Amino acid sequence: MLKNEVCLSVEEKQKLKMMARCIRLDILKMVYSAKSGHIGGAFSSVELLLTLFFKSLNHKKCDDESYKKRDRFILSKGHASALYYAVLAQFGYISKDELLTFRQLGSKLQGHPSKKFLNCVEVSTGSLGQGLSIANGIALGLKLDKNETSKVFVLLGDGELQEGNIWEAIMSAGHNKLNNVIAIVDKNDLQIDGKTDDVMSLSDLASKFKSFDWNVYEIDGHNFDSIYNAYEEAKLSKEKPCCIIANTKKGYGVSFMNNNKDWHGKAPDVNEYNKAIEELK
Repeated sequence: MLKNEVCLSVEEKQKLKMMARCIRLDILKMVYSAKSGHIGGAFSSVELLLTLFFKSLNHKKCDDESYKKRDRFILSKGHASALYYAVLAQFGYISKDELLTFRQLGSKLQGHPSKKFLNCVEVSTGSLGQGLSIANGIALGLKLDKNETSKVFVLLGDGELQEGNIWEAIMSAGHNKLNNVIAIVDKNDLQIDGKTDDVMSLSDLASKFKSFDWNVYEIDGHNFDSIYNAYEEAKLSKEKPCCIIANTKKGYGVSFMNNNKDWHGKAPDVNEYNKAIEELK
Protein backbone atom coordinates (compact mmCIF):
# COMPACT_ATOMS: atom_id res chain seq x y z
CA MET A 1 0.00 0.00 0.00
CA LEU A 2 1.13 3.52 -0.74
CA LYS A 3 1.15 5.92 2.21
CA ASN A 4 1.42 9.17 0.30
CA GLU A 5 -0.46 10.32 -2.76
CA VAL A 6 1.30 12.59 -5.21
CA CYS A 7 -0.45 13.70 -8.33
CA LEU A 8 0.52 14.26 -11.91
CA SER A 9 -1.21 17.21 -13.50
CA VAL A 10 -3.70 16.74 -16.32
CA GLU A 11 -1.22 18.37 -18.68
CA GLU A 12 1.58 16.03 -17.57
CA LYS A 13 -0.58 12.94 -18.11
CA GLN A 14 -1.63 14.15 -21.55
CA LYS A 15 2.00 14.69 -22.47
CA LEU A 16 3.00 11.28 -21.12
CA LYS A 17 0.28 9.56 -23.14
CA MET A 18 1.46 11.29 -26.30
CA MET A 19 5.10 10.42 -25.57
CA ALA A 20 4.21 6.79 -24.83
CA ARG A 21 2.54 6.51 -28.23
CA CYS A 22 5.59 8.06 -29.92
CA ILE A 23 7.93 5.70 -28.09
CA ARG A 24 5.94 2.64 -29.15
CA LEU A 25 6.03 3.89 -32.74
CA ASP A 26 9.80 4.32 -32.49
CA ILE A 27 10.24 0.82 -31.04
CA LEU A 28 8.08 -0.67 -33.79
CA LYS A 29 10.03 1.14 -36.53
CA MET A 30 13.38 0.15 -35.02
CA VAL A 31 12.57 -3.54 -34.76
CA TYR A 32 10.92 -3.62 -38.19
CA SER A 33 13.91 -1.89 -39.79
CA ALA A 34 16.39 -4.23 -38.09
CA LYS A 35 14.22 -7.30 -38.81
CA SER A 36 14.97 -8.40 -35.25
CA GLY A 37 14.41 -7.29 -31.67
CA HIS A 38 12.10 -7.63 -28.71
CA ILE A 39 8.83 -5.75 -29.01
CA GLY A 40 6.70 -7.52 -26.37
CA GLY A 41 8.78 -6.75 -23.30
CA ALA A 42 9.65 -3.31 -24.60
CA PHE A 43 5.98 -2.36 -25.03
CA SER A 44 5.08 -3.69 -21.57
CA SER A 45 7.61 -1.37 -19.91
CA VAL A 46 6.96 1.88 -21.82
CA GLU A 47 4.97 3.63 -19.09
CA LEU A 48 7.41 2.46 -16.41
CA LEU A 49 10.55 3.83 -18.04
CA LEU A 50 8.91 6.93 -19.48
CA THR A 51 7.48 8.04 -16.13
CA LEU A 52 10.83 7.39 -14.48
CA PHE A 53 12.77 9.61 -16.90
CA PHE A 54 10.02 12.21 -17.20
CA LYS A 55 9.36 12.79 -13.52
CA SER A 56 11.20 10.71 -10.91
CA LEU A 57 14.76 10.02 -12.09
CA ASN A 58 17.35 12.72 -11.42
CA HIS A 59 19.25 12.15 -14.66
CA LYS A 60 22.06 14.46 -15.67
CA LYS A 61 24.30 14.62 -18.72
CA CYS A 62 28.03 14.09 -18.26
CA ASP A 63 28.86 17.78 -18.59
CA ASP A 64 26.45 18.81 -15.83
CA GLU A 65 28.01 19.99 -12.57
CA SER A 66 25.67 17.80 -10.53
CA TYR A 67 26.50 14.64 -12.51
CA LYS A 68 27.92 12.80 -9.47
CA LYS A 69 24.66 13.35 -7.59
CA ARG A 70 22.55 11.86 -10.37
CA ASP A 71 20.33 8.82 -9.92
CA ARG A 72 21.44 5.70 -11.75
CA PHE A 73 19.30 3.52 -14.02
CA ILE A 74 20.13 -0.06 -15.02
CA LEU A 75 18.16 -1.97 -17.66
CA SER A 76 18.69 -5.47 -16.31
CA LYS A 77 16.31 -6.89 -18.94
CA GLY A 78 18.74 -5.71 -21.59
CA HIS A 79 16.88 -7.31 -24.49
CA ALA A 80 14.33 -4.47 -24.15
CA SER A 81 17.01 -2.11 -25.45
CA ALA A 82 14.76 -0.64 -28.16
CA LEU A 83 12.65 0.89 -25.39
CA TYR A 84 15.72 2.28 -23.62
CA TYR A 85 17.03 3.90 -26.82
CA ALA A 86 13.63 5.35 -27.69
CA VAL A 87 13.37 6.93 -24.23
CA LEU A 88 16.95 8.23 -24.40
CA ALA A 89 16.09 9.85 -27.74
CA GLN A 90 12.99 11.47 -26.22
CA PHE A 91 15.18 13.13 -23.59
CA GLY A 92 17.96 14.25 -25.89
CA TYR A 93 20.69 11.75 -25.04
CA ILE A 94 20.84 10.36 -28.56
CA SER A 95 19.57 11.58 -31.90
CA LYS A 96 16.17 10.41 -33.12
CA ASP A 97 17.82 9.87 -36.51
CA GLU A 98 20.07 7.23 -34.92
CA LEU A 99 17.18 5.01 -33.90
CA LEU A 100 16.86 3.35 -37.30
CA THR A 101 20.47 2.14 -37.05
CA PHE A 102 19.28 -0.20 -34.27
CA ARG A 103 21.04 -3.60 -34.34
CA GLN A 104 22.99 -2.73 -37.47
CA LEU A 105 26.70 -3.50 -37.78
CA GLY A 106 28.74 -0.64 -36.34
CA SER A 107 25.75 1.09 -34.75
CA LYS A 108 25.94 2.57 -31.24
CA LEU A 109 22.52 1.03 -30.65
CA GLN A 110 23.44 -2.59 -30.12
CA GLY A 111 20.88 -5.32 -29.44
CA HIS A 112 21.74 -4.97 -25.76
CA PRO A 113 22.83 -1.67 -24.17
CA SER A 114 26.59 -1.18 -24.25
CA LYS A 115 28.52 1.46 -22.35
CA LYS A 116 31.32 0.97 -24.87
CA PHE A 117 29.14 2.70 -27.47
CA LEU A 118 26.98 5.03 -25.33
CA ASN A 119 28.32 7.05 -22.39
CA CYS A 120 24.79 7.72 -21.14
CA VAL A 121 24.34 4.00 -20.45
CA GLU A 122 25.39 3.31 -16.86
CA VAL A 123 26.10 -0.40 -17.33
CA SER A 124 26.32 -2.83 -20.24
CA THR A 125 23.57 -5.42 -19.79
CA GLY A 126 22.02 -8.37 -21.56
CA SER A 127 23.02 -11.45 -19.59
CA LEU A 128 19.89 -11.86 -17.50
CA GLY A 129 20.02 -12.00 -13.72
CA GLN A 130 22.97 -9.67 -13.19
CA GLY A 131 21.45 -6.17 -13.08
CA LEU A 132 20.38 -6.20 -9.44
CA SER A 133 23.81 -7.37 -8.24
CA ILE A 134 25.39 -4.50 -10.18
CA ALA A 135 22.85 -2.09 -8.69
CA ASN A 136 23.78 -3.30 -5.19
CA GLY A 137 27.44 -2.67 -5.88
CA ILE A 138 26.76 0.85 -7.11
CA ALA A 139 24.49 1.51 -4.13
CA LEU A 140 27.17 0.37 -1.67
CA GLY A 141 29.70 2.59 -3.44
CA LEU A 142 27.38 5.59 -3.11
CA LYS A 143 27.07 4.97 0.61
CA LEU A 144 30.86 4.74 0.98
CA ASP A 145 31.06 8.10 -0.81
CA LYS A 146 28.56 9.54 1.68
CA ASN A 147 26.16 10.19 -1.19
CA GLU A 148 22.77 10.10 0.50
CA THR A 149 20.77 11.58 -2.38
CA SER A 150 21.38 9.33 -5.40
CA LYS A 151 19.11 6.34 -6.01
CA VAL A 152 19.79 3.26 -8.13
CA PHE A 153 16.78 2.13 -10.18
CA VAL A 154 16.91 -1.25 -11.91
CA LEU A 155 14.28 -2.62 -14.30
CA LEU A 156 13.88 -6.40 -14.14
CA GLY A 157 11.80 -8.84 -16.14
CA ASP A 158 9.65 -11.33 -14.25
CA GLY A 159 11.09 -14.26 -16.22
CA GLU A 160 14.52 -12.96 -15.22
CA LEU A 161 13.62 -13.53 -11.58
CA GLN A 162 13.97 -17.27 -12.21
CA GLU A 163 17.74 -16.70 -12.15
CA GLY A 164 19.40 -17.73 -8.88
CA ASN A 165 21.76 -14.75 -8.88
CA ILE A 166 18.76 -12.45 -8.52
CA TRP A 167 17.81 -13.99 -5.19
CA GLU A 168 21.33 -13.66 -3.81
CA ALA A 169 21.12 -9.98 -4.74
CA ILE A 170 17.68 -9.61 -3.13
CA MET A 171 19.00 -11.16 0.08
CA SER A 172 22.13 -8.98 0.00
CA ALA A 173 20.22 -5.73 -0.53
CA GLY A 174 17.91 -6.47 2.38
CA HIS A 175 20.74 -7.50 4.68
CA ASN A 176 22.76 -4.36 3.88
CA LYS A 177 19.71 -2.07 4.19
CA LEU A 178 20.27 -0.60 0.75
CA ASN A 179 17.50 1.97 0.90
CA ASN A 180 19.00 3.59 -2.22
CA VAL A 181 18.07 0.56 -4.39
CA ILE A 182 14.69 0.58 -6.16
CA ALA A 183 13.87 -2.54 -8.19
CA ILE A 184 11.08 -2.36 -10.76
CA VAL A 185 9.67 -5.72 -11.84
CA ASP A 186 7.92 -5.73 -15.22
CA LYS A 187 5.45 -8.47 -14.33
CA ASN A 188 3.82 -9.27 -17.65
CA ASP A 189 3.55 -12.99 -16.75
CA LEU A 190 5.02 -14.15 -20.07
CA GLN A 191 8.48 -15.17 -21.28
CA ILE A 192 9.86 -16.67 -24.46
CA ASP A 193 8.65 -20.19 -23.60
CA GLY A 194 5.19 -19.22 -22.38
CA LYS A 195 3.60 -18.26 -19.06
CA THR A 196 6.05 -17.70 -16.21
CA ASP A 197 3.78 -19.77 -13.98
CA ASP A 198 4.20 -22.72 -16.36
CA VAL A 199 7.94 -22.34 -16.98
CA MET A 200 8.91 -21.77 -13.32
CA SER A 201 6.35 -20.20 -11.03
CA LEU A 202 7.39 -17.16 -8.99
CA SER A 203 4.45 -17.81 -6.65
CA ASP A 204 3.75 -14.95 -4.21
CA LEU A 205 6.43 -12.53 -5.38
CA ALA A 206 5.52 -9.73 -2.98
CA SER A 207 5.78 -12.00 0.06
CA LYS A 208 9.16 -13.28 -1.08
CA PHE A 209 10.63 -9.77 -1.36
CA LYS A 210 9.13 -8.82 2.01
CA SER A 211 10.69 -11.90 3.63
CA PHE A 212 14.11 -10.55 2.59
CA ASP A 213 13.32 -7.22 4.29
CA TRP A 214 12.22 -5.14 1.30
CA ASN A 215 9.42 -2.61 1.04
CA VAL A 216 7.04 -3.77 -1.70
CA TYR A 217 4.48 -1.88 -3.79
CA GLU A 218 2.16 -3.60 -6.26
CA ILE A 219 0.80 -1.35 -8.98
CA ASP A 220 -0.81 -1.14 -12.41
CA GLY A 221 2.25 -0.80 -14.62
CA HIS A 222 0.37 1.09 -17.33
CA ASN A 223 -1.15 3.74 -15.06
CA PHE A 224 0.97 6.88 -14.89
CA ASP A 225 -0.38 8.03 -11.51
CA SER A 226 0.21 4.64 -9.87
CA ILE A 227 3.73 4.44 -11.27
CA TYR A 228 4.66 7.96 -10.20
CA ASN A 229 3.23 7.44 -6.70
CA ALA A 230 5.25 4.23 -6.26
CA TYR A 231 8.49 5.86 -7.40
CA GLU A 232 8.09 8.84 -5.09
CA GLU A 233 7.17 6.62 -2.14
CA ALA A 234 10.16 4.33 -2.76
CA LYS A 235 12.53 7.28 -2.85
CA LEU A 236 11.54 8.13 0.74
CA SER A 237 12.58 4.76 2.18
CA LYS A 238 14.93 5.15 5.15
CA GLU A 239 16.09 1.63 5.96
CA LYS A 240 14.99 -0.84 3.29
CA PRO A 241 15.41 -1.41 -0.45
CA CYS A 242 12.16 -1.10 -2.38
CA CYS A 243 10.55 -3.32 -4.99
CA ILE A 244 7.80 -2.08 -7.29
CA ILE A 245 5.90 -5.01 -8.79
CA ALA A 246 4.28 -3.54 -11.89
CA ASN A 247 1.47 -5.63 -13.37
CA THR A 248 1.71 -5.16 -17.14
CA LYS A 249 0.75 -6.76 -20.44
CA LYS A 250 3.34 -7.99 -22.89
CA GLY A 251 2.94 -6.19 -26.21
CA TYR A 252 0.68 -3.57 -24.62
CA GLY A 253 -0.55 -0.92 -27.05
CA VAL A 254 -1.16 -3.04 -30.14
CA SER A 255 -4.18 -5.37 -30.13
CA PHE A 256 -2.66 -8.46 -31.77
CA MET A 257 0.55 -8.20 -29.73
CA ASN A 258 -1.16 -7.60 -26.39
CA ASN A 259 -0.62 -10.46 -23.91
CA ASN A 260 0.82 -12.64 -26.69
CA LYS A 261 4.04 -14.56 -25.99
CA ASP A 262 4.74 -14.87 -29.72
CA TRP A 263 5.86 -11.23 -29.67
CA HIS A 264 8.62 -11.80 -27.15
CA GLY A 265 11.39 -11.60 -29.72
CA LYS A 266 10.36 -11.31 -33.33
CA ALA A 267 9.99 -8.56 -35.91
CA PRO A 268 6.67 -7.89 -37.66
CA ASP A 269 6.21 -8.60 -41.35
CA VAL A 270 5.01 -5.78 -43.59
CA ASN A 271 1.30 -6.45 -43.00
CA GLU A 272 1.72 -6.67 -39.23
CA TYR A 273 3.85 -3.55 -39.27
CA ASN A 274 1.26 -1.52 -41.20
CA LYS A 275 -1.54 -2.74 -38.96
CA ALA A 276 0.42 -1.81 -35.81
CA ILE A 277 1.30 1.63 -37.26
CA GLU A 278 -2.38 2.33 -37.88
CA GLU A 279 -3.32 1.37 -34.32
CA LEU A 280 -0.58 3.48 -32.77
CA LYS A 281 -1.29 6.52 -34.93
